Amino acid sequence: MLQHLRPALVLLTLFTILTGVAYPMAITGLAQTLFPHQANGSLVVRDGETIGSELIGQSFASPGYFHGRPSATGPEPYNATASSGSNLGPTSKALLERVKADVDRLRIENPQRVIPVDLVTASGSGLDPHVSIAAAEFQIPRIARARSIDAELLRTLIEKHREVPVLGLLGEPVVNVLALNLALDTLFPTIH
Repeated sequence: MLQHLRPALVLLTLFTILTGVAYPMAITGLAQTLFPHQANGSLVVRDGETIGSELIGQSFASPGYFHGRPSATGPEPYNATASSGSNLGPTSKALLERVKADVDRLRIENPQRVIPVDLVTASGSGLDPHVSIAAAEFQIPRIARARSIDAELLRTLIEKHREVPVLGLLGEPVVNVLALNLALDTLFPTIH
């Protein structure tokens, strides 16, 4: 029995070292060398303070900021430790009530426009940091009023922060809400 057990234990130890220690260390070392910003969470640092991540949405409630998609991470929105969808289906009363409330709020904000779907629906993770170009443009009148700036300046800002689809094929153009709001604060620092 020992003659069968010994090779199994040697292989178990060898593959544990290779796949559990050496491979993860090599990949981590490569990532830290080639892509240090991404490997460390794509953190956004302003004045020496970490204020967010390019990969995780944040809640912006002020009328002078672009708002992201609703977060499905309850009870605290955009909680990265609770990343998941809401599991509420299209016939869920709670989901329908939340979407209706969001639609009613957005109609008051901008009654002349069709509401982009990503302003009333959460992403699969509940943490999406992006909105569509249409969702960003929908918010222009509110932000222009709140900051007393020209709407065309906001359109230009959105266009400047447009992210193209992966390889030009996968998905639609989007903007990162945190990056857009940071640019807003840089260009138009005071909210009126």
